[in-house]
Amino acid sequence: MSETQVTVIARCKAKKGLEERVRDEILVLVEPTRAEPGCINYDLHVSADDPAQFVLYENWTSKGELDKHLAMPYLERFKELAEQLLAAPIDIALYEMLSAPEH
Repeated sequence: MSETQVTVIARCKAKKGLEERVRDEILVLVEPTRAEPGCINYDLHVSADDPAQFVLYENWTSKGELDKHLAMPYLERFKELAEQLLAAPIDIALYEMLSAPEH
């Protein structure tokens, strides 16, 4: 992957009964992540059909900036909590944009 903009789709599912806790723990990540230099956007979504299903839609200026984000202490803390809060490991997929937005 080149040093061009990278899009991240990260999916996770809360364990039964922990949906609100997972939502709250991820929401704590939003403000500091959005303040990171390479962050274009960092948006949390919840499934309209299943309150345990969460998706983070992220865009970064480069893979290098994403790698810096992944090493941040607040993200490391969430990764440590993930096993006790999530029903399965986080599913993370990286994408490169093929069609630039029209202005």
